[in-house]
Amino acid sequence: MIEARNFTYMFYGFAAAWTVIVIYVITLVTREKKLGQEVATLKKLIAEKEQSR
Repeated sequence: MIEARNFTYMFYGFAAAWTVIVIYVITLVTREKKLGQEVATLKKLIAEKEQSR
């Protein structure tokens, strides 16, 4: 028979795994936003440089 204690440990394990996954996804989203801003800045700089020619 499976003890209730095992379910508690399993719950904590799943909770820890989901916490790590959520933090990782938030980190990826933040990096993607920063990269998008950098790309927009670079496009703006390139457009300004082409207009000044």
